[in-house]
Amino acid sequence: MSDDAKNNFFKQFLTKTLDLKSALVLIILISFICSIAAGSLVSRNYGSELKKQLQGLRNQDVFQAALTGSSNPVTGIAKKTGPSIVGIRVTISLPKNRFFTSGTESQAEGSGIIIRKDGYILTNYHVVQYADPRNKNQQKVALEVFLPDKRQAEAKFIGGDSLNDLAVIKIDLKNLTIADLGDSSKLQVGELAVAIGNPLGLEFAGSVTSGVISALNRVVAVEDRTLNLIQTDAAINPGNSGGALVNSKSQVIGINTIKVSVPGVEGLSFAIPINDAKPIIDQLIKYGYVKGRPLIGISGQEITEAVAQYYNLPMGIFIIEVTRGSGAEKAGIKKNDVLVSLAGKKVATMQDINNIKKGYKAGDTVNAVVVREKQKKSLKLTFSEER
Repeated sequence: MSDDAKNNFFKQFLTKTLDLKSALVLIILISFICSIAAGSLVSRNYGSELKKQLQGLRNQDVFQAALTGSSNPVTGIAKKTGPSIVGIRVTISLPKNRFFTSGTESQAEGSGIIIRKDGYILTNYHVVQYADPRNKNQQKVALEVFLPDKRQAEAKFIGGDSLNDLAVIKIDLKNLTIADLGDSSKLQVGELAVAIGNPLGLEFAGSVTSGVISALNRVVAVEDRTLNLIQTDAAINPGNSGGALVNSKSQVIGINTIKVSVPGVEGLSFAIPINDAKPIIDQLIKYGYVKGRPLIGISGQEITEAVAQYYNLPMGIFIIEVTRGSGAEKAGIKKNDVLVSLAGKKVATMQDINNIKKGYKAGDTVNAVVVREKQKKSLKLTFSEER
């Protein structure tokens, strides 16, 4: 090839180059071609080094995008992980009553992640909670799963953990695409984050949004529990719950769970780290619940400072109900007691109780102090097992 022909070839190639990574690859290739033309011993050594450099670049999303003609790595992520993200529909049959003489139905929709070839799907507990036979609010429900390849199937509730908002359901279908679960401990603030799920329901199934990892280890209070979460600005909306938060390697590093939705606030979405979920998933599949987790066995209402002053009650947890056979019943805790201390620590909220329980397991015994008819009583409470 003449020098003029070479210059024209390289000039045409450069005009088609759209990003810096492609230019970098081109420069390396030019150098490699020139070294071959020179026929030197150095060229053979350089060729070996070039091979290593190109191999390293192939592992980078931007290089892959350059080869496929796309400058957006999210495209490849969506193609690889998208087939493992499913839609979940929960249809609740409401009984007849004075308002609905013929009965009626209510539907809720969310997302899930296929995690095993034999049909196990990970999702949020709040998506499928009414199918949990252990839930006091259990309803007659139908669980349905909708796959990206247009197949659908009835699902079975396998196990759930309300404390960490995780659940596993199962379908009986073959040829499933499973998600690649990553390592959330290696996440860094600022790296790419892609959310895949069904915002606002199945009508928008398989929606992909992208952003960055905004923060790690965010402690977020949700109802009467706290969660340690990944913060992202990738858009998450109702229906995304249970879907995947994916890194640049197309690995699931989080389960999308909540977003802050108040006027004037945008880009505050949260996901459960996959490393926190993995051991819970295993137990849910094996036992249907998290084995060894301590249970007190009470239902209660928080007595705030204002309520305490108005009714002349101590601050604590007003006991509404005691579960039969639980540690609380065996300890002598009764309805209308006020629990004020557990394991030597004051309790004013249900969150206080949950924080104390994290340091114990089923079978451990602690001191519990209740106020009954204005008299303090110290009791020995042995945690039973939450099932």
